[in-house]
Amino acid sequence: MKKVAFYTLGCKLNYAETSTISRMFEQKGYLKVSFADNPDIFIINTCSVTENADKKCKKIVREAKKISPKGFVAIIGCYAQLKPREISEIKGVDAVLGAAEKFRLLELLDDFAVQQEARVFASEIQEAQEFHHAFSMHDRTRTFLKVQDGCNYGCAFCTIPLARGKSRSETIANILQSAEEIAETDVKEVVLTGVNIGDFGIQGGKRKEKFIDLIQALDGISGIDRFRISSIEPNLLTNEAITFVSQSARFVPHFHIPLQSGSNAMLRKMGRRYLRELYRDRVEKIKTLMPHCCIGADVIVGFPGETEAHFLETYAFLNELPVSYLHVFTYSERANTRAAEMDEVVPMKIRNQRSRMLRILSEKKRRAFYEENLGKTFQVLFEEDVEAGYMQGFTENYIRVSAKYDPVLINEIKTVTLTEINEKGTVEVWEPENLISAH
Repeated sequence: MKKVAFYTLGCKLNYAETSTISRMFEQKGYLKVSFADNPDIFIINTCSVTENADKKCKKIVREAKKISPKGFVAIIGCYAQLKPREISEIKGVDAVLGAAEKFRLLELLDDFAVQQEARVFASEIQEAQEFHHAFSMHDRTRTFLKVQDGCNYGCAFCTIPLARGKSRSETIANILQSAEEIAETDVKEVVLTGVNIGDFGIQGGKRKEKFIDLIQALDGISGIDRFRISSIEPNLLTNEAITFVSQSARFVPHFHIPLQSGSNAMLRKMGRRYLRELYRDRVEKIKTLMPHCCIGADVIVGFPGETEAHFLETYAFLNELPVSYLHVFTYSERANTRAAEMDEVVPMKIRNQRSRMLRILSEKKRRAFYEENLGKTFQVLFEEDVEAGYMQGFTENYIRVSAKYDPVLINEIKTVTLTEINEKGTVEVWEPENLISAH
């Protein structure tokens, strides 16, 4: 029985796909093991959103060959689609599979025999038209359920359309079938994931269903306590969807809405499909219906042409908005994007300074959001994440909490009162013996 190990870089969608591919291996009789357990085969699922992700891929290949010098190393994922020939020349890589080929890995590499040269299976991205359903299982407390893939947007900074192809979705009927399968396990929370999930519903190049129809259908699935929506574009987050979540017993009050810039001039230059006024409208609508809702935002700093005034406009906009945390990205040039050809390049030193400012703002925002919720009662899903005698979990509105370790609490949802914020910025709750079951 050959041993296979997996390593995933990047987003929740990559985790869902890695987990599904790992189950395909297990069904064929392979033994899934940890990365350090001398595997015969390494499957590395890559990301290419930032330059750092590319460097990480190369480092992981080196580590794999240290662990198993004769091990077979296959690279899949976004980086593999964008730069297959470049990856094939990395010492230690035995195969590279693109977006249209990664789910055919077992078919294309049935022998997994190391050859003199790396094998490359990477069609043009136009060939990636099929939707491959995927969801994670037994990897984390939550399950990531893939509902959409690809993107029809053309943001100036982004390589995702080149790496994953055009927007396409699973049918609601098939997603419900996967959800029913998940409901038969002990999973308590499902996170809906994709590249641009608000664009859900395109099948065979035509729009046949809508995102609101999907979440309304999933809300009727019994056996799953929570559904969480991953990142969704502000122009695709409708008032109808916000209102539905506010009234749902299963969809949790948490939205992650990419902003990228608080300057309309920069949003236009980035090729975004909204202006700051629409973003503010969405945030205000959410907070009106769900004052306790957690709202996260993505921000890019140092985009070509971003002046000090543009940046301060972004900072002030975020500072006044009731968002709960920020994911801050320092702009990095990506080949084959419009932004890479733009003038007015922002020096890296200034990019880094701006990133630090926004990360400090994010910490203040998160702290303020946590403080607003102290003394209130929420439901926490506890995870198998133990540190120094304490275990971690998340409330429905995405507040990270800690409680004294009790193995009985793992993967259980408990009603708790948030008591204080500890020195690590995590909210502590009453002792486990005082926790009241949410059921």
